Amino acid sequence: MLNSRFDELRDYPFQRLRGLLDVAAPPAGLAPINLSIGEPQHAYPAFVAEVLHANSHLYGKYPPQAGTPELRQAVAAWLTRRYRLKPDAIEPDRHVIPLNGTREGLFMIALAAVPESKGGGRPVALMPNPFYQVYAGAALAAGAEPVFLPALPGRGFLPDLDAVPRATLERTALLYLCSPANPQGNVADLDYLRKAIALARQYDFILVCDECYAEIYDAAPPPGGLEAAGDDFSNVVAFHSLSKRSSVPGLRSGFCAGDPKLMAAFAKLRTYGGAPLPLPICAASVALWQDEAHVEANRALYRQKFDAAQRIVGNRFGFYRPAGGFYLWLDMGDGEAAASKLWTEAGVRALPGKYLTKETGEATADAAGVPYLRLAMVESVAATTTAMERIADTFG
Repeated sequence: MLNSRFDELRDYPFQRLRGLLDVAAPPAGLAPINLSIGEPQHAYPAFVAEVLHANSHLYGKYPPQAGTPELRQAVAAWLTRRYRLKPDAIEPDRHVIPLNGTREGLFMIALAAVPESKGGGRPVALMPNPFYQVYAGAALAAGAEPVFLPALPGRGFLPDLDAVPRATLERTALLYLCSPANPQGNVADLDYLRKAIALARQYDFILVCDECYAEIYDAAPPPGGLEAAGDDFSNVVAFHSLSKRSSVPGLRSGFCAGDPKLMAAFAKLRTYGGAPLPLPICAASVALWQDEAHVEANRALYRQKFDAAQRIVGNRFGFYRPAGGFYLWLDMGDGEAAASKLWTEAGVRALPGKYLTKETGEATADAAGVPYLRLAMVESVAATTTAMERIADTFG
């Protein structure tokens, strides 16, 4: 009666976390601080509500599946500015698809990209380990075999593409790559991205660049897949979101852009199962993609929080300042035990790296995530500073 493809799926990380932590209460007298989920808590720009209100009459219309021409144009213009692309390299009606949240898109793209068979066998979906759980669910839904590539600190938390066997590459249908990475915050440079693109073209698979954290960075703007691709976007698709960039996770607004052949197939698929963006949200999204001031202010707040973490946590727990994103990835020896102790003794909720990791029994794969604790630096500067002080006090 049920689809056996999903037998491999375990409970989602936050379900597992509730099972771990909700059996105990935080210490009395300490206000709990939730750093377990990457839900931005910064104030979103005031003009969002104004634009939604001004366009609220459009909730009475079915929205077009492809979004509005204005939104596609705003996205194309932003990509051109952000990644220094050649003018008109991005054609709004050919390269861009607005999405009702990038989570939907990252899941459904596998349905469009994975063939029935490849290289004489079951197609493969490559992904880093640890990984965003949607990648694995998407692979299984599309009939692909998820293959997990350890992202270890000795390699800058990037999967070793040279270590993928040729036989696996010949069966590969897509490679998910997150940069800046969730959870480690590392950034793939242009050379790495170009190498991944070259492999995608050599073995005819899709490089899925999850760049949803690209606008939260410490020093330099992270490069992107379309930037690395140059004038030719074949075999490459990049995903972006307003959730992190603009602190509007509830708006559920993002997009993907890239290979026009894939975009055409994906657009066709989405007419059957995709959720279009309501027209007022399209209008608000246009305003957000056209404004940079609120993004700079948002970025500055995250830098203040990492300043506090660096000052308080110092060089303990393998601390490093991530190049991008808003997570701390701390080596606690046993992330699950650390999460339990931190909750019961300090009232700070954090996510064990184990819950983001495919455990294979191999030392390298398991070491990529099991010892770690992920902390989402999404609360206010004051609350985050307090959380860092509690961590330092709890673990010494």
